[in-house]
Amino acid sequence: MPLRYSYTAKFVAAAALAIVANWLFLFQYIGATLGYFALALLAALVASRRATWRDPKSIVAAVIAGGFAGMLIDAPSFLAVVLCWVALSVAALGPRIAGFDDAWRWLVRLILHIFSVPVGPVVDVGRWTKARRRNRSPSLRLVPLVALPVMGSAVFLTLFANANPIIADAISRLDTGLVVEATSPLRIALFLVVFALCWAMLRPFIFTPLPPARSGGIAPALPGVSIASVTLSLIAFNALFALQNALDIAFLWSGAPLPGTTTMADYAHQGAYPLIATALLAGLFVLVTLRPGSATASSRTIRLLVTIWVAQNLLLVASSMLRTFDYIDAYSLTRFRIAALIWMGLVAVGLILICVRMWRGRGDAWLINANALAALLVLSACSVVDLGRMAAAWNVRHAREAGGRGVYLDLCYLNELGPSALLPIVELEGRTRDAALRERLAWSRNRMMDEMEPMLTDWHGWSWRNERRFLAAERMMAEKGLKRRHAEPRQCSGLPYPVEDRSEAVEEVEAPKVAPPPGNIITPLTAEPKR
Repeated sequence: MPLRYSYTAKFVAAAALAIVANWLFLFQYIGATLGYFALALLAALVASRRATWRDPKSIVAAVIAGGFAGMLIDAPSFLAVVLCWVALSVAALGPRIAGFDDAWRWLVRLILHIFSVPVGPVVDVGRWTKARRRNRSPSLRLVPLVALPVMGSAVFLTLFANANPIIADAISRLDTGLVVEATSPLRIALFLVVFALCWAMLRPFIFTPLPPARSGGIAPALPGVSIASVTLSLIAFNALFALQNALDIAFLWSGAPLPGTTTMADYAHQGAYPLIATALLAGLFVLVTLRPGSATASSRTIRLLVTIWVAQNLLLVASSMLRTFDYIDAYSLTRFRIAALIWMGLVAVGLILICVRMWRGRGDAWLINANALAALLVLSACSVVDLGRMAAAWNVRHAREAGGRGVYLDLCYLNELGPSALLPIVELEGRTRDAALRERLAWSRNRMMDEMEPMLTDWHGWSWRNERRFLAAERMMAEKGLKRRHAEPRQCSGLPYPVEDRSEAVEEVEAPKVAPPPGNIITPLTAEPKR
């Protein structure tokens, strides 16, 4: 395809997508429209770049991007947007990359792809200008032909409008509001940003090829890293880790009484994240000192010591997860704590993969790709699963008000979760006998439904998951005899429960000495908080 026609088609597609983005997103609710736009961008990419049809990795990436676009229609989220953008970028860059190489080099390419968004259009304008000079398009030759008639007609029309009231009245009746709105600074800024983003997909900027990855050969020696030093280090590290793991087994896992004034809450709820940092440092040490082809990597004694050390690190990760579970029992479950547990699981997978690479003699590219694949699979699952719903359901099920052994229900956090907490709140409201709790739950439920209803009635803010939640909540309310009413303005306060009730809860679940602010009492905005 000649350069000028290729540029014209992609320019029209990018401009059309920018106009569509203005129509979908500006001053509108954000909902399934994100998925619609992602599908439109994917269609433009496939239609304007035939090379994507012939490249296997581009085809796979395009299919994955379509899946994430469907996920955005079901439940829009920032994570799904990022993953969809990554898949689209791989589909756009794929035809220009021979093979797949490794995930690390692809990360560099994606970062450069981001920085090319403001640069690519400027470079392509210069290329288009040069192509136009070499072969002027017939359409451009019409510009000087029609310039004089158009400008002259505009001048005479202005004079006639001043001389003829009928023409002046007809011109005054023209609706200039649409023109003013279409040329507002905000719309122009959004148009330019979206146009640049779409142009980067349709015309990915060509960077200097990355240097080829090193494969095979003997790894260069590092100062201070020898078979003797690494062996002594692993012996010392194994001894230290054995001490820490023995203490965890004796007190954390078995529940034996702790010495002195140390409580189980102090022991269990402290150090989860430092222990994960320790495991990460251990993995980094193994990667640096046992590189493929090095003398240390060929020593069977060192590999055996590393295997023992990695096993101890896995026990350390398991202890960190147990500490987090105890923390959740003492407080409550949040999306951040779910993410922390997932991160700990990924650390454990990474340690196992390090051992596999060492014993099977795999290269760095294999290790990077294996870890990247595990991370992408986990992130993809997190974009599909509603972590907020998981946290809300667990807190409601284990709350003291619901007959569980957990802490008192933090309604303020459930309100922060938004629609994710709607169904657990309705379920608890329908079975609790506490009138005060029922009133607070009803207010939270009504507030969430009041916020969801205008979004669901506007197709811009509609999403399939919220539609299912809303209809399921209405069915549950009808079954339990709950009535819907508009929620009056209120806010959550940080007032604690009575001291005797809170202390009893802390003793039974062995919570930390500093009680968390429950924030589960909802007071009117006009009322003074009680002290």
